[in-house]
Amino acid sequence: MAAAWSPSVGFCLNNGITRTWKFPSARSFTGKNKIKIGSDTLIVSRKRFLGDLSTDALQSYQLSKVFASKTTIELKDQVSTRGAQVYDLKKVTSYLFRTKSGALVKVKVEKKREKYSIMVYVSSLELSGDGKSRLVMVWGVYRSDSSCFLPLDFEKSSQDSQTHTTETPFVKSSLSELMLGLEFDGKESPFYLSFYLKLVSGTDPDCQELLTHRDTDFCVPVGFTAGHPLPLGLSSGPDDETWNFAFFSRHSTNVVLCLYDDTTTDKPALELDLDPYVNRTGDVWHASVDNTWDFVRYGYRCKEMTQSEEDVDVEAEPIVLDPYATVIDKSFSQKFLASLFKNPSFDWGEDVSPNIPLEKLIVYRLNVKGFTQHKSSKLPSNVAGTFSGVAEKVHHLKSLGINAVLLEPIFSFSEPKGPYFPIHFFSPMDMYGPSSGFESAVNSMKEMVKKLHSQGTEVLLEVVFTHTADSGALHGIDDSCYYYKGRANDLDSKSYLNCNYPVVQQLILESLRYWVTEFHIDGFCFINASSLLRGVHGEQLSRPPLVEAIAFDPLLAKTKLIADCWDPLEMMSKEVRFPHWKRWAELNTRYCRNVRNFLRGKGVLSDLATRICGSGDIFTDGRGPAFSFNYISRNSGLSLVDLVSFSGPELAYELSWNCGEEGATNKSAVLQRRLKQIRNFLFIQYISLGIPVLNMGDECGISTKGSPLLESRKSFDWNMIASAFGTQITQFISFMTSVRVRRSDVFQRGNFLKPENIAWYANDQTTPNWEDPACKFLALGIKAEAEEEETASLVEPTEPNKNNDLFIGFNASDHPESVILPSLSDGSKWRRLVDTALPFPGFFSVQGETVVAEEQMQQLVVYEMKPYSCTLFETISSTA
Repeated sequence: MAAAWSPSVGFCLNNGITRTWKFPSARSFTGKNKIKIGSDTLIVSRKRFLGDLSTDALQSYQLSKVFASKTTIELKDQVSTRGAQVYDLKKVTSYLFRTKSGALVKVKVEKKREKYSIMVYVSSLELSGDGKSRLVMVWGVYRSDSSCFLPLDFEKSSQDSQTHTTETPFVKSSLSELMLGLEFDGKESPFYLSFYLKLVSGTDPDCQELLTHRDTDFCVPVGFTAGHPLPLGLSSGPDDETWNFAFFSRHSTNVVLCLYDDTTTDKPALELDLDPYVNRTGDVWHASVDNTWDFVRYGYRCKEMTQSEEDVDVEAEPIVLDPYATVIDKSFSQKFLASLFKNPSFDWGEDVSPNIPLEKLIVYRLNVKGFTQHKSSKLPSNVAGTFSGVAEKVHHLKSLGINAVLLEPIFSFSEPKGPYFPIHFFSPMDMYGPSSGFESAVNSMKEMVKKLHSQGTEVLLEVVFTHTADSGALHGIDDSCYYYKGRANDLDSKSYLNCNYPVVQQLILESLRYWVTEFHIDGFCFINASSLLRGVHGEQLSRPPLVEAIAFDPLLAKTKLIADCWDPLEMMSKEVRFPHWKRWAELNTRYCRNVRNFLRGKGVLSDLATRICGSGDIFTDGRGPAFSFNYISRNSGLSLVDLVSFSGPELAYELSWNCGEEGATNKSAVLQRRLKQIRNFLFIQYISLGIPVLNMGDECGISTKGSPLLESRKSFDWNMIASAFGTQITQFISFMTSVRVRRSDVFQRGNFLKPENIAWYANDQTTPNWEDPACKFLALGIKAEAEEEETASLVEPTEPNKNNDLFIGFNASDHPESVILPSLSDGSKWRRLVDTALPFPGFFSVQGETVVAEEQMQQLVVYEMKPYSCTLFETISSTA
């Protein structure tokens, strides 16, 4: 271990002026090879530091001479008495070292008012009996650079002018141990005392040097303590008077704690070069600093030694952000740094999570900024585009029947890359607060969650733990642990996090727990979830430890867990068999693809039937249909209105259909066809078993003019809600939500429909040709199960109720189909609730329209379904 003292800041003179200069090259300890040429030290002030501290150091030297003149009894009384002097254990820290020869070195650091007293004891070391042997401590002090000591005083100090070290002899106590004392002004802390022992013999001109058993110099912190390795990040000491810093970095040979006392500068006020013996436990570097200092932010410098390097130039390394910091701030150069301030207290009042059963969810995915940023939101400029803006628009969500919002990633992220490239995992993005500050964002988010909860709406977060931004995130801390550096060729250059590496797994779990406990978040949707299945070397795991740990974590037991295998780096979804432990739901990519294919006339009936009934091919493994989150469009790819307007060759993977003409058109037939297809998509989504996920803006027809790129998405234009399109689609969504709730026995189920209660039909009531691509019509009859009613009806008593049969038809062909409705027993009749081919407002109805046979003598009811349409019928008593 190298040892030296070189302060990183200047100190003010009494008149407030700082006199500064550079010292010449210094030499310092480096283990066995003691003398090493160092670089110029940094700036200090002569008046305060070279005056006050040097005087104390000389007093300390004289103190050891005073000890030598004391009697054995006096020394014993001073060292061992417990009755006469009671030490405040909170202000005394002891360190124990062992030399290679077996001698024990104990160092006790005690804070006495405004000074620090240091006692060094050496035991199990025999001196020669001729009385001419003596033990000397050769010592120096340093702060930011252990390779250079700070000079004490050029004029009066006995310090060596080249190495900046001082020699202080030991005296022998009555306890048969050697001891000496030093004292320093408390105002000059924190710093390190570094020393080695020299055994001087009167007959032997060669001195014997004693180092630690690791063949390094002894080193103890003064003005701060070693601290604790857990918890990682910043925490308060047991007396709430200290900060404990704990920072993981396995491969760093040097870690420097950088402390700032000013938010307007990028230069640290103090840098502490953490000692690898005192301030490191395992792979965690740690220190405890008195919080009476006026520091406001902190960061770390890390240096890894490579085989080609001999010197460690830590100051050349960038300052990195603490991964566990819960409050962060931007420096003068817009670099993220951790704040030493705690999150402000927040009054949650009687806030309680709605805790909605999974099968009852109706989800709305939104971007916090884009949801209310548009001037049409009519919100104040400091509220638009923030968490507060989302809270102000809760009435819109309620009008759609939404009971859960899924927020696109809100972790602090790289602005050039977007929200799917995070920089930090414990803080919301500052731009989402009313004043664009982190404290503002925290309070604004908590107010939003509280208000949404009061309206019975859960808050789910999209989270990205599989990769980070290309710089400024976890880079420079320990890349070979946090990232796939040199471990997997296909992941090496993409900032992919090594999620199942123990320290990364711990970081992710702590982040999730933090958002649940601190922000009352109700669930998480894990973006690029397929990468969570990669092992530490990039291999595929059937039982990934992180996914399993999340599933069984007690603090996450009541949260919704959703796997989304969409990859922001490759802009595509991947289909994998995701391990679930009956806890993980999935964003259903197959659902999206199969429904899109059917409505454009390309799919087979068996695929549509499977998706409508809850995707049993995916979720019959101990879960159920409620674990399927069904979406038609998402924030990447085409929006709902573009899905029926653009289908050029470059969009082949979108499985879209332009309904006869590419892009904008004035042709009435094309526009009517597009409108029907939008209704069809929403209809199928809301009558399918599983959780419907509506994407922001689809209810009012927001378009990107055919661009599938995420950055092409536009802000929500609130004027479009009042348009003819927006009016009918929002009303239709609200109606379909009420149908789902009223018939929760069918559409909001935790288990699959019983086979005996389902009947599939072709248009003539024959068995469908399941695998024939030419067949584009399918009908489904559902017989009500005898169950106790779980939810109160949201409709009038005269409306159709539970325990009535349903009949649903889907016609994706370009010609009408005559459909024979199942015959009913006497006293019942069919009512049409939805026909997406009819004009607004008649294409859906709460009361329903009774359908009867064309002729009174005819028992079967035949209904003509128009091209590209869907229908919903429900039985009702003839007396209703």
